[in-house]
Order: sequence, then structure tokens, then C-alpha cells
Amino acid sequence: MELSPEERKRIYEEEKARIEAEEKLEKENQEAKGLSTTNLDPNVAGLLCYLGIWITGIIFIIIEQKSRFVRFHAIQSSIVFGVLVIANAILSQIPIVGWFFGIITGILAFILWIVLMVKAYRSELYKIPLAGDIAEKASGVVYPKEDTEKDVYTKPPEASVSPPPQPETDSVRRVHERTEDYLRTSRAGRVTSSSFAIAWSFVFLIFFNFFNKYIAYYQYESGEWVRYPILTADFSAWLPIITATIVFSIIGHIVLIIFDKYLVRETTLIILNLFGIAAVATLLSIFPFNFDAIRNADVANILPVIMTIALIGIVIGFGIATLVRFIRLVVNAATGTDHY
Repeated sequence: MELSPEERKRIYEEEKARIEAEEKLEKENQEAKGLSTTNLDPNVAGLLCYLGIWITGIIFIIIEQKSRFVRFHAIQSSIVFGVLVIANAILSQIPIVGWFFGIITGILAFILWIVLMVKAYRSELYKIPLAGDIAEKASGVVYPKEDTEKDVYTKPPEASVSPPPQPETDSVRRVHERTEDYLRTSRAGRVTSSSFAIAWSFVFLIFFNFFNKYIAYYQYESGEWVRYPILTADFSAWLPIITATIVFSIIGHIVLIIFDKYLVRETTLIILNLFGIAAVATLLSIFPFNFDAIRNADVANILPVIMTIALIGIVIGFGIATLVRFIRLVVNAATGTDHY
């Protein structure tokens, strides 16, 4: 069928109007999104502001000229991690307890590092008290207030009519019941796991501090068992490290029982794994073992090699598990599945 010139013109005008409308909408979306000076999406640039802590924060303060969202996170990153670095340097100089404060500020910085990167990648203006207020004023960004969001009213389309609620079928009800049962059992499993970890931590804490002399080679001589110590005096240098690691493990798992949140649990377990790596690596470097008491010379010579390989394997295992857990945490947080 041949189209008339009028119909061709009308179709051309309609297609032209449609293309212009799409281009205008795309332009408006780009402007609303506020592309970064670096041509990165704002959420990616916001994440990078925290990736290198205060260093990348300062870099983005200098180079970012367009996106207020990115400037907000750059300023907040510079303030938060700059203060934490300075505080850690000062507190670590305190005699005797300085190392403890250094660990505390390090843990706090690590948690904030993860949380702020995730929030920025989700395009959220997550404010840290005081630092966020300063960043908000300096960047000119408007932080959404809860009251403002509550006042927003969207009128439903007049033509749309909500269908009447359908009665819940047996299959849907069974799915809901199974989901609830799964959540309950998963919660119970996590609590049970943390409880076992606390119990075993207390056992190891008591054993290493009060019964470490029983880590020995036993030889039956003259009708009785004779104990030959395997641990050397260097063990006393490792004892405070393993004690602190176990105490932090107990505290961490108590926190996990109280706050059964995905982000809290995964972050805490990552930190505890790092403590475990540090403790085993320190034991490997000190190596407070002496197997000379063993009568069999071949066994006495091979045991240090076996012990070294075992400790290296534990460190590697902890490292791989920590890396996998960290990657999974970041991916789940970025995709919005960071919850139970």
C-alpha cells in the first residue's frame, strides 16, 4: 500500500519527536546523575574516594569539579581516615597499652572502610557524624532528610485499579513457612556456631596460659612417665599475642550472637581471621619448639620441618578464607544481598 505524502510526513514527524524525547530524557538522566569529571559513574567514583582512604579522597577533591556526590565522599574520606591515621599514630605511642589502642583504631578504620565503600557504591549519602556535616557543607550536596521524604506524595494513576487481594494458596503458604523455618534454623545455626567458638576459645585460653607445660614429649622410664618439655622460653613472647587473639575471638562471637546482621558478622569474622593469621605467623617466626628430647633422631629432625609446613599451611588457609570472605562481602553488599 502506497503512503501518501501527508502520511509519510506525519510518520516522520512522530519518529523525530520520539527520538528527540528519548534524547532529552537521556540528557536529563545524565544531568540528574551528575557524571563525574573523570567520566566515571558517581557511585564508582564515590567508592574510589574510599578505596585508598584519605589519599584517594584528597585526589578526588582536587580533580572532581562536577559531581557534588563524589566531592561529598572525597571530603568525608579525607577527614575520617585522616583523623584515624593521626589518632592511631598518637595512641600507639602510649606506653604499655599503646598497642591495644592501635588495634582498636585499626579495627574501627577497617569497618568504616568497608561500610563507606559499600554505601558509596549504592549511591547513598552516608554521613559519619561531624565529618559528614563538614563534607555536606563543603560539597554543597543536599542530604535527604527523613521528614522531607515523608512529605513527598505520589498520586496513583487514575486509570489503574488495584486488583482485589487473592487468598493465599496452600503452595504459597508452604513456601512462606519453609522460608521462615530456614531463617530460624539458619539463625540457630549461627548462634550455635558462635557458642561453640566461644566455648573452645575459653578452653584454649585456659590451656595456653595455665597448662602449656603439658605440651611435651612423654617417655616411660623406670615405671613412671617422664615429661620432657617441647616449648622453649620463647613461648612466653608468643603467649600475650595468642591470649589477645583468643580474647578478641570471644568478644567478637558474643557480638555476633547479639547482632545477627550479615555485614556485622562477615566483617567481624574477617577481622578475627586476620588476628589468627597474625598469631600463627608470629608463632612461625618465633618457633618456640625444641624436639631434641625425642629419642629417635630421625623423628626429632623431621618434626621441625613438619611443624613449619603445617604452620605455613594454616596461614595460607586463613589467608585464602579471609580473601574469599572479603570478596563475597563486597560483591553481596554491592548487589544488595548483604542481609539474612
